[in-house]
Amino acid sequence: MRKLLLALPMLLAAVAAGRAQASGPIQVVAAENFWGSIATQLGGDRVHVTSVITNPATDPHDYEPSTVDARTIAGAQMVIINGIGYDPWAPKLIAANPVHGRVVLTVGDLVGIKPGGNPHRWYSPTNVQQMIGAIVADYTKLDPKDAAYFRTQRTRFETKGLAQYKQLIATIRRKYHGVAVGASESIFAPLAQALGLNLITPYSFLKAISEGAEPTAADKTTIDRQIAKKQIKVWVFNSQNSTPDVARITDAARKQGIPITTITETLAPASATFEQWQSAQLKALAAALHKATGR
Repeated sequence: MRKLLLALPMLLAAVAAGRAQASGPIQVVAAENFWGSIATQLGGDRVHVTSVITNPATDPHDYEPSTVDARTIAGAQMVIINGIGYDPWAPKLIAANPVHGRVVLTVGDLVGIKPGGNPHRWYSPTNVQQMIGAIVADYTKLDPKDAAYFRTQRTRFETKGLAQYKQLIATIRRKYHGVAVGASESIFAPLAQALGLNLITPYSFLKAISEGAEPTAADKTTIDRQIAKKQIKVWVFNSQNSTPDVARITDAARKQGIPITTITETLAPASATFEQWQSAQLKALAAALHKATGR
């Protein structure tokens, strides 16, 4: 907070600049680049999107914003944040520098997930679709004259941009429905549900790792047994959040010959689009499931 107060003059200047740019592209800030990628594609040349968290090596749970981040948000006409306790720094920066007419789109509020729930909503295809509609609606509110353009952008993104992503989800759901899998944390849970996979890792373990808490001895024993008996066919590992427990379990799965596939919290590489990133991960998951089941 002290850094924010020291930077107040710069922040106010950025706000003024943001107002001056109102006749140009809509200035949008996304707290995370997965939402930023979607916002960019939906906005086309009528929108300029800046994402705050872009480094694949960064754990967003532990991110500490800079005065540059505060300045960027201060000049935004629209801010997209995940909410659900995932990016608690973002609402603080927004509140510190209110701008008349600014639109704030909070994913958790849109999809009805409160703090304490699973925050990884970009791994839910249903929630991604909800966000597409909400982003376009907010663009239209800020720039009504380009409503038809935004509708066209949405149609193109849904039918072409997301085509492979949607096809991979449908194929995995059809071929591997009910297959038992394990995961290192709760990030995979929404996608596992969408794919029809049977995620048997105790949810209390998934939640603990996601929140940086110590998992219980009982949960670790359960997972050790699931791996030793090969009750899971594939282990899904979040490489951006690896604890000693996760590293040990992942190594145990590898030694048992259980296929391991990796996912990340943010775009990897950072230059990828949302659909390129997700499709690559889905392809790797499909390959692991094929290896494990022969299907």
